Amino acid sequence: MRIKKTPRKSIFRRTGKVLRSFVYLLSRVSTSDELSNINTKLDGSRKNCLLKDARSGINVALLAFPQGMAYALVAGLPIHYGITCSIAAAVIAPIFSGSRHPILGPTNATAFMIFSYFLIYPDSSNAISLMPLLVLMVAFILLLSSFFKVAELVQYVSRSVITGYIAGAALLIIVNQLSHVLGVEAEKEARSFFTILFGLIGKLGELNVASMILGIGTVLFYFLMRKIMKVLPTFALSLLLASIINSFLPDSFLIETFKEKQSGGSFLPDLSVFLDPSDLINKISELSGVALGLAFLVTLEISVVTKSIASRTGDRPRLNRDIFGSGVANIGCAFLSGMPASGSLTRSALNLSSGAVSKLSSVFSGIFCGIGIWLLATYYFIEYIPKTALSALVIAVALTLFNWKQIFVCISATRSDAVTLFVTFGSALIMPLHVAIFIGAATAVVLFLRKAARPELVEYDMGQSGQLNELKEGELRTSPAISIVHVEGELFFGAAELFRNQIQSTASDPNLKVIILRMKNARHLDATSVIALEELVTFLRSNGSELLISGVMKDVYRVLKSSGAVKFIGRKNIFPGSVSNPNIATRNALKRAQEIIGSSDVDVRIFHEPSN
Repeated sequence: MRIKKTPRKSIFRRTGKVLRSFVYLLSRVSTSDELSNINTKLDGSRKNCLLKDARSGINVALLAFPQGMAYALVAGLPIHYGITCSIAAAVIAPIFSGSRHPILGPTNATAFMIFSYFLIYPDSSNAISLMPLLVLMVAFILLLSSFFKVAELVQYVSRSVITGYIAGAALLIIVNQLSHVLGVEAEKEARSFFTILFGLIGKLGELNVASMILGIGTVLFYFLMRKIMKVLPTFALSLLLASIINSFLPDSFLIETFKEKQSGGSFLPDLSVFLDPSDLINKISELSGVALGLAFLVTLEISVVTKSIASRTGDRPRLNRDIFGSGVANIGCAFLSGMPASGSLTRSALNLSSGAVSKLSSVFSGIFCGIGIWLLATYYFIEYIPKTALSALVIAVALTLFNWKQIFVCISATRSDAVTLFVTFGSALIMPLHVAIFIGAATAVVLFLRKAARPELVEYDMGQSGQLNELKEGELRTSPAISIVHVEGELFFGAAELFRNQIQSTASDPNLKVIILRMKNARHLDATSVIALEELVTFLRSNGSELLISGVMKDVYRVLKSSGAVKFIGRKNIFPGSVSNPNIATRNALKRAQEIIGSSDVDVRIFHEPSN
């Protein structure tokens, strides 16, 4: 194979031109708040900071460059999509984001989701032409999320959802990349984990032994290097060694490589999807689900990265500003043949551990990745990269995503966590990942609401000394006509029906004339619970009974008053609570109950110790 040679002066001239194009961006970032906080009292300290950022940028680029290729392969895109995403995101995001150390670019989670979506798409070859629109939609959703400050909402996503999603996605990617490692052609009609697996088993007779040996050897070398030399860029070194070995192998081994020859013009995206307005609207409708899923993932990953790095540096997390920066970065990716950019925890942690001082380290990593892709395209080094090696490294990375400790915790902690984990994991294996993650999140929310929507209702009776005692099952009330029910817990919409049914069950006693609800510890009444309360009052009055409410605190009374329930129930039937004497409201409610039943047989005494 003849290698195209370029004069040395031409290389230096082109490199200088590339570096000069980032001068303005460097000046913008270097005047950021973070860099202004650096101690510059000593001579040469600013230069020292720039050197630290440049060194960190090189380390990050050595990881981001091969990872970008791998994640593009995972997503089913040309490998330069992952590299251009690493370049655009690393350079643009720091200008608009609020944190110093996070590095944006392609991630395994976003790549998994893109792959699974186009796996079931009618024509998966449209992925390249639809990518600019998809990334632009993700950017728009992220900008809206930043504007409405929704970053805080991601803390309500259960860890069981994320663990189950990553495990299912990793398993899906492993089985999909096995076709390159085994040297067999992937089944085009396979659209889920099981169909891919069965299709792969059916083609084991076409196994390419040389491809398999090179792939397995790459994985073994990768894990060996990770164990004995963690400081080195093991991913890049493993891919480099496999490419060198492949270049010396005879063509008879039939090891497939990346044959495409990239040129400068090929890095511009296909924008034909924007030319037909009517078709554009249809495509936006088709891509809305996966765009929302990707934006959700990006928000989640940026939140995890920002909080994780901030906990180590002491910086104040600026989540909404970081999400805004990711939105702007994704706009750049949309018009530079990029895939969706998200926060990478591994690259961000490497950036911090390498001594990065400011946002310039991210910009430097983008510059070095840009130089790398220029060299790769100019000298056609891409032709030496075997697909089996890159796929094997993708499998190696996917294997590290199985966090067995977290999986064990999720399974063992509670039944709800275990169900959420298995539902999310199973959904990831049989349906698109952008659907699976929302099914997992919905499962976690439903199980939580089911647990929270169980207010505790305990019936009490008056003791001989005037204190309230819990009425055990089978015990008789002091006054058969009066029931004191203590309500504790959430009374939002999810608990309203259960609350009403339990009170109606208590009211089925024909001797009962008055029910006193002690609601001192009841919380979060809403419209549904107020309506249920009014229906309960109507039901009791139709049976000749009355409902009294005691111990109502200010927030609950405010809801009752603003909704008109106070007027419906009756102002004289509601007794506000007292912090100094919690039982005084119940005493007053008991006196009111005596008036209703026309009896004073009940000795109304409430035991209260002022010192308590």
